[in-house]
Amino acid sequence: MSSEQSKIQIFRPFGPSIAKVKIPDETIKLLNEYVDKITKDNKKSKELDYGNMLAGNVLQEFKLEEEFMKSSGWANFLAEASSKWIESTEKKKITKFHIINSWIVRQFQNDYNPLHVHGGHISGVGYLKLPNDFGEYSQKTKTKNFNGVLSLVNGSKLFNSPATYNIKPKVGEFYFFPNYLMHVVYPFTNSNEERRSISFNALVDDEIYNVYGK
Repeated sequence: MSSEQSKIQIFRPFGPSIAKVKIPDETIKLLNEYVDKITKDNKKSKELDYGNMLAGNVLQEFKLEEEFMKSSGWANFLAEASSKWIESTEKKKITKFHIINSWIVRQFQNDYNPLHVHGGHISGVGYLKLPNDFGEYSQKTKTKNFNGVLSLVNGSKLFNSPATYNIKPKVGEFYFFPNYLMHVVYPFTNSNEERRSISFNALVDDEIYNVYGK
């Protein structure tokens, strides 16, 4: 990764930390070309379909092939960024990084992803393609618009302790978080364009993840 792309921002809006990293431009290009190719191939789309394993009420969700993840640099991006994030927060270097799965979510108008968690140890989501406009609320006086927003949820709201952290998607931004962190994606309106995201689940060293271990 370049110096700009290797920068990692770590923040802690509540209990667990979240890391934000920029996906390399070339990797975004390769990922989008790959997605466009798969969506035009009905046989391949059915072969890679992952919808039954995921929570989303969206048009299409499918797995990335392992060989493509390696050749595109996607697997390496996830490994490097995950390592930096964990070393920065836990002061420990991981020796194990195993991608369980990585998948594409193609969301269109009125689609949504309900509140859910992931498997594995660490997870994340980033953005490859977005509508120009997520649409307005029916009540125009609302000051906040959550259309198309990713909301990370931890515990319940308390004094001096927020329970949610809302992220407005931007192409190229990728967020890493622990697998157990609940999250939801809200629907959007007034657009026939695609909200295209990419996610993953992975395992790291058990002795680092399991904070209650000996």
